[in-house]
Amino acid sequence: MNYDLIVIGGGAAGFFTAINVAENDTNLKIAILERGKEVLSKVRVSGGGRCNVTHAEFIPNELSKNYPRGEKELKGPFHTFMTGDTMEWFDRRGVALKIEDDGRIFPVSDSSETIIDCFLSETSRLGIDVLTSHSVKNFYTQNSQWKVETSQGDFTTTKLMIATGSNPKVWKLLSEQGHDTIAAVPSLFTFNIKDTRIRDLPGVVTNASVRVMNSKLFSEGPLLITHWGMSGPAILKLSAWGAIELNAFEYTFKIKVNWLQHYTTQEILEALKELKNKNPKQHVYKYTQFELPKRLWQSLVLASGIKKDTRWADTNKVQLHSLSEQLTQGVFEVHGKSTFKEEFVTAGGVNLKEVNFKTFESKKYQNLYFAGEVLNIDAITGGFNFQNAWTGAFIAAQAITS
Repeated sequence: MNYDLIVIGGGAAGFFTAINVAENDTNLKIAILERGKEVLSKVRVSGGGRCNVTHAEFIPNELSKNYPRGEKELKGPFHTFMTGDTMEWFDRRGVALKIEDDGRIFPVSDSSETIIDCFLSETSRLGIDVLTSHSVKNFYTQNSQWKVETSQGDFTTTKLMIATGSNPKVWKLLSEQGHDTIAAVPSLFTFNIKDTRIRDLPGVVTNASVRVMNSKLFSEGPLLITHWGMSGPAILKLSAWGAIELNAFEYTFKIKVNWLQHYTTQEILEALKELKNKNPKQHVYKYTQFELPKRLWQSLVLASGIKKDTRWADTNKVQLHSLSEQLTQGVFEVHGKSTFKEEFVTAGGVNLKEVNFKTFESKKYQNLYFAGEVLNIDAITGGFNFQNAWTGAFIAAQAITS
């Protein structure tokens, strides 16, 4: 069967490309090929089932800073299509969005099904063929056309969009066509930590700074203690920026946590001495200091060798120094990782040097385009990975129909 455009990958970037191409030129025959039985499965689970559509950062250069891989390449594209454009795109199709306090943007419905229904409605309205259970076996150029071989038959198309995310099979096919693909490694994950100091503290959240020892990796922000270790923005940002390095460590390394963020050990030691002088009869364990969560304070007090019934007057230099270190440079051993919620993001994909970011077209082949995570682009959590998909897909659609 012949098409003007075939999109390989029934995810966010694939649908966004097809819809924008069809709107730009209603005469084109377009198909989306999806290997699974369902489309948009990643959209369905994103944002805890609410779909974190994008993030409320409206300055292109600032938005690009949220991409450990792709920051430089996305600056130009974000000047063409970014957050405000995404919000307007969905608004024109009847999808109301809201900005939450942390900047994340969701459908007002708080349901990813709203986004999925929008895409399916648009593909139906525009006459786009959505073909499920079509696993791609091969694709190659022949007589200025693209041949696509699938488990359900073969197709011919003038233009081809690859929007498969981190699909190893497609990456292998791209490599066979001469494209350099960088091996995938996890890019958004939490840290597995077994430590008595946090064992009984799941659910505790506080602002902290975290440094990976023996590296330059550093992050700060809300840190969430979980049943399996640590999560929250501070940890997730580390996992994104350190994706390749932490993979090289085989996810076994040490982190140093400053529960008071910007205070030094010496500053806190002086503050503890002052507390001892001002409140000699007060029990150290009972009264939380530095606005820390109570359970966290109590755990760190005990870890410092200070007993529950110890008063400030009875603490010694060793205990105070130990407590100041627990508060500002506690060392925790990480042994393994866990996927963040049900989301799975990877670093890796098509080498960015082989892509024209004015069109998202391959520099090696005419009429071959890329969008989304098939490229070696990934972001921290918060809607940024979807924004990359929307931007690339929109610009590619403009180039396809120009």
